[in-house]
Amino acid sequence: MKTFLAISFQLLAVSFFSRAANAQQTTVIQQDTSTKANSYQPTAISLSQVIDQALAQSAVARGAGTSRDQSYWQWRGYRANYRPQLGLQGVLPGYSRAVTPVVQPDGTTDFRAVRLNNSNLALTLSQNIGLTGGQVFVASEVQRFDDFNGSIRRYNNQPVAVGLLQPIGRFNELRWARRLEPLRYQESGRQFVEERETIAQRVTELYFDVLGQQVSAQVAGQNVQANAELLRLGRERYSLGRLSQSDLLRLELNLLTAQQVEAQARLDAQNAAVELQRYTGLAADSLRLQVPATPRLAVVLPELALSQAQQNRALVLGFRRRLLEAEREVARARGTTGFQATLAANLGYINQAPNLWDTYAALQQQQQVSLSFAVPLVDWGRRQAIVKTAELARRQAQTDVQQEQTTFEQEVRVQAAQLGTLATQLALAVRVDTLARRRYAIAQATYQVGRISLTDLTIATAEKDQARRAYIEALRAAWVAHYRLRALTLYDFERGEALTAGP
Repeated sequence: MKTFLAISFQLLAVSFFSRAANAQQTTVIQQDTSTKANSYQPTAISLSQVIDQALAQSAVARGAGTSRDQSYWQWRGYRANYRPQLGLQGVLPGYSRAVTPVVQPDGTTDFRAVRLNNSNLALTLSQNIGLTGGQVFVASEVQRFDDFNGSIRRYNNQPVAVGLLQPIGRFNELRWARRLEPLRYQESGRQFVEERETIAQRVTELYFDVLGQQVSAQVAGQNVQANAELLRLGRERYSLGRLSQSDLLRLELNLLTAQQVEAQARLDAQNAAVELQRYTGLAADSLRLQVPATPRLAVVLPELALSQAQQNRALVLGFRRRLLEAEREVARARGTTGFQATLAANLGYINQAPNLWDTYAALQQQQQVSLSFAVPLVDWGRRQAIVKTAELARRQAQTDVQQEQTTFEQEVRVQAAQLGTLATQLALAVRVDTLARRRYAIAQATYQVGRISLTDLTIATAEKDQARRAYIEALRAAWVAHYRLRALTLYDFERGEALTAGP
């Protein structure tokens, strides 16, 4: 008789264990047990699909693309400053009918009614000189004057003129732009890639927020089924006098508690789904999520991660740019408060005549040279104060950059060093989840034949649920760390290549 009972117990335990294990192996979150089998079931989506959709259509991704486009056009504008500029300007017509004061030969002023036209048209080809901050130009200008009251018409024609405008002692904006703008453009490109990786990291966090609640709802739903079956058996035992009323009430309480947990988990999942939909732009009926596979957390040496981060991160270029900007402000302070001068020179041909075509005959040479300057003699320390303020700002920028660079290096090293620990924790969580599910299946089957108490079964259930949640949390931490390291280094250590913006 004892042998028969032992064999029956073993067969029953194996049966329950197989059913429980098969129920736990699914990676797709199931719908509520009360949903009809033929109701609409949206296709389960994976983490990579959600990330791809967020990168393609989310507002955050579009904002990153807009910032990149703005930087591109700023770069185009900077490049255009170093290319020849062709322009046409003039006043056409310049008609005036008024009473104006006219100085007479004897020094008195008389008011005369005049009708005049003073029009001009000029074509200019200019080229900035980045090294010196000056400008050379070639110009052609024609001017027409009409006095309608006196029936007078005159033309003043300058067919060609070559000139130079050269600031002396002034701040050279073009020289500093040549040093800063290439850095700023490269920084924007790297920043775009980094923002995409940051989006992937944030999507992963929101994905697991929803998935964790959906898994909790799934586990709670399975507990509801199991507790409902245990309550049915408990009522049969109670009717036979083999179960106390206290244990029967405990079974009813367990069922109600499981139903409450399931309802709360589904409500929490809906709330988390709203945030995921808002961030990614996913449709409301597309949030049936898959449990992702274990990521490949390769062992990455902290020094290797730091080396790649220094080569690829926009932050490194940002450090250089900020130091250069501080140097530029010191140069600006010195170049706008001390000795300043401007050299202007041009050489060309000019002539005037009543007829336009006659102005091209017997052209006369024209030369103009001027040097304007300004020197502050007494400014009561104004120049010194402005320069000193800029120098102190530069010193503060150097200190800030040094501190931020140290923090950046530590963050990269720590993130790389944590990968091994996270991989170990995930492997342990997988093992604990497997063992907890096996123990629960055996405990459930053993309780069916009355070999353990209800308290032991409750403990096994709690351990099984806790192990499942711990596994999801460990999986979340591993995937977040995966994308976090990519964002910190802009490097794919699985493929061994730097991350780029793509097409």
